[in-house]
Amino acid sequence: MESWMSLISDVGFPIVVTLYLLHRIEGKLDTLNDTILQLPDHLNSRSSDQIKG
Repeated sequence: MESWMSLISDVGFPIVVTLYLLHRIEGKLDTLNDTILQLPDHLNSRSSDQIKG
């Protein structure tokens, strides 16, 4: 049991920091994903505007 407590105290801090950073970056990744999904529509509208104009 003592070895488990030592293991938790040794690796607990890095795990907490990793989870915190993953939580922070999750919102940014969602925004990036949405932007990438909208990119083809944006490029198509720009190319059709250039053809008309």
